[in-house]
Amino acid sequence: MGELLNFFVKNSKWFVFAIFVVISCMLLFNGNPYQQHVFFTSAGRMASSVYRTGSNVTSYFNLREINDDLNRQNAMLQQEIVGLREQIEDFREKSFTDTLVPDKGVEHFDFIVAHVINNSISKPYNYLTINKGSKDGVRSELGVIDRNGVVGIVSNVGPNSARVISLLNPNFRLSCKIKRSDSFGSLVWDGKDPRQALLEELPRHTVFQPGDTVVTSGYSAVFPAGLPVGVVLEDDVDHNQNFFTLKVLLFADFTTLGNVQVVVNNYREELEALKAGEDRTDKAKKLGL
Repeated sequence: MGELLNFFVKNSKWFVFAIFVVISCMLLFNGNPYQQHVFFTSAGRMASSVYRTGSNVTSYFNLREINDDLNRQNAMLQQEIVGLREQIEDFREKSFTDTLVPDKGVEHFDFIVAHVINNSISKPYNYLTINKGSKDGVRSELGVIDRNGVVGIVSNVGPNSARVISLLNPNFRLSCKIKRSDSFGSLVWDGKDPRQALLEELPRHTVFQPGDTVVTSGYSAVFPAGLPVGVVLEDDVDHNQNFFTLKVLLFADFTTLGNVQVVVNNYREELEALKAGEDRTDKAKKLGL
């Protein structure tokens, strides 16, 4: 207690000065409206600055909770986006199916609508992947087309997806013909331009003009006859040969593949059985049986 009294006695001058300053300020601000306005304005600014600083400090310590909440909301939004994308793809597939026009020449063919989920166009041997597999009726060696033309042929099949040999693959050869002349040959990609392919082994007497349509010949159980493939650009080989080659501008745009159709030939097993019977007959004739 004595030390406290000594402290007040020792600093009594400062306490007296502080008291006089407070009394002076009260007299000044209470008796003068202008000084009173300045005081309250300054006090308000100072209080606002203090509150803002306190709010910033509080927000800093709450950042972890805020970040966790944002992550939860982001996860929910991602789920909604995925769901909306799936709905959009379903609508696209339904719309794509509704636009198909039945043709009497393809009555024994069925078409499975699928979506391309992976695709390559710049490799020497290109493939693509679709989101339909054995559960949906897809099997190997089925043709694949889109709205514009031929895309490829199924090579490997899983339960829910399938791998397709792209037309942009030198291992895939497609029997085609020029629509106006019915001369046919083999369409193959030369590994250069993804927009073009070569129609090879055309007879020398073939009549054509640039702009003529190239379609599937129908000489296989994979694709029906008359499916569009592309248009003739120009001849690529000297006509003095027995066969020559044409450059073909492909209808299918492999850079923007989306929905495609897997072509199912309902007569395929019957055709393959007939072909196997013919092969056995030919073999028996060669053996002299």
